[in-house]
Amino acid sequence: MSEEKLEKLVEKVEELLGVLGKISEDLRTVVSSMKSTMGSQTAQPAPQLAVVATPPAGAHEKKKSIEDIRIAFPEDLENMLNFEDKGDYIIVKPKQFLGSENFARIASTVRGMGGEYISAGRDSHFRIYKKKT
Repeated sequence: MSEEKLEKLVEKVEELLGVLGKISEDLRTVVSSMKSTMGSQTAQPAPQLAVVATPPAGAHEKKKSIEDIRIAFPEDLENMLNFEDKGDYIIVKPKQFLGSENFARIASTVRGMGGEYISAGRDSHFRIYKKKT
């Protein structure tokens, strides 16, 4: 196998690891949300997977605005969400009950932008940092 083909294969494997890492995080978030909805405080924690993603060489990230984040969501999901600028990050809060499928779609989009889910009861929200920290 030529060195060039091997390098391309390594890049593809790294991309797959990144995707698998995001899926793993999304599934953990969904399980956590489901547990809090059910009121289960004694359930076993989700297994932790060690997946490390390396960003592509030369990747450059500009500062995100509310509009950048808003347009990342399909219109049906965007209409279910409120967006609020908090300085270093944008808060994304649901306007209504999302259900597990919409929650998972939103969580996946947020993770794709480097964001996270903050579980805080009625104040639960998604947080997307404007710049990578």
